[in-house]
Amino acid sequence: MADVNTPSGATTAGSIEVGTAGAGAQLAGPGTGRASVQQPIDARVAVKPSYDVNDFPVPHGREEDWRFTPLHRLAGLHDGTAAEHATGQDKVEFGLPDGVTAETVGRDDARIGTAGKPVDRVAAQAFSAFEQALVVTVPKESVLTEPVRIDVHGEGGVRFGHVVVDVKAFAEAVVVINHTGTGTRAANVELLVGEGAKLTFVSVQDWERDAVHVAQHTALVGRDATFKSVVVTFGGDVVRLHPRVTYAAPGGEAELFGLYFADAGQHLEHRLVIDHDTPHCRSNVVYKGALQGQDAHAVWVGDVLIRAAALGTDTYELNRNLVLTDGARVDSIPNLEIETGEIVGAGHASATGRFDDEQLFYLQARGIPAEEARRLVVRGFFAELVQQIGVTEIQAHLMEKIEAELEANVA
Repeated sequence: MADVNTPSGATTAGSIEVGTAGAGAQLAGPGTGRASVQQPIDARVAVKPSYDVNDFPVPHGREEDWRFTPLHRLAGLHDGTAAEHATGQDKVEFGLPDGVTAETVGRDDARIGTAGKPVDRVAAQAFSAFEQALVVTVPKESVLTEPVRIDVHGEGGVRFGHVVVDVKAFAEAVVVINHTGTGTRAANVELLVGEGAKLTFVSVQDWERDAVHVAQHTALVGRDATFKSVVVTFGGDVVRLHPRVTYAAPGGEAELFGLYFADAGQHLEHRLVIDHDTPHCRSNVVYKGALQGQDAHAVWVGDVLIRAAALGTDTYELNRNLVLTDGARVDSIPNLEIETGEIVGAGHASATGRFDDEQLFYLQARGIPAEEARRLVVRGFFAELVQQIGVTEIQAHLMEKIEAELEANVA
């Protein structure tokens, strides 16, 4: 368990469960938690994954997976009533480099469902309700010099969606989905990373203030493939995202980065699961958030499972939160479950706090006004993650968004 400089209104907790901890399991060190040897239990999935919404009971907020989510603000996505009014519209625009295809397919397309099944009721509802799916394909061995862009602008109402990004063997691509506008949206996004391929997937949630967005991102990482996810969440009333990673063969690497900025009244929730069930794979998670304003609420839950067969696994996850004003709340829960001791390394850390007084003093002592010093600290806090995208234009736009948030509220 790690709880570092946690102010009132912040909850930071974590756990490590160990099955057969041997010499290869690195359980000591800052932020890695307390280890207890016990029979491993996969606590992340109370109900088996399924495409059928009827296999999932309606959540009531007492369930572990839903206890932080304000169900009354989901506009009926969790209990099925939203599906009765699924008449919303999206305006979708594409930027496709040469060779990349985007096609609309029916529910019977063989690529749909390849990455994995829905793991909660909203994801299953989205799968049951979508009419056509978008499939974006990056051809084998192609190396893209510009990103694939998918701009989704919500025009109100309720809508369910399904997207498949299929990056073929030894291809390299950056795919960006940018969400703007308004409405109530639930979707599944499947990310297929072929053998030896490299995919950077960027999902930006820049909704209007009244939007509701719930989505499951499921990545299947092939042999010796590299997957990088960058999730950026600024807008919306309630946003709940569920990135998940599994491995199809040994040698896969996954990096999951995220940044979020919650304002007064916003609920931004990110729940991650990395399922190491394949030998000699690697994962690294870094999520950072800032909060300001009354009842701003951020939830981060990071679950890493190392199964008995996943020999040689190397994994680490980190969540850091910066609370800028009174009245904001953070719930940060890293979990690590290990069923084998034959690993390279495993650990997690979580920290929530206010501005670092020493950093502010250092800057002000060199003539920088207090207001600007605070902005510099927040910019530096996020800059590391923004740089992971690797596309200058997108990075500049996101830093501008962060700057706008700071101009409005940090003083």
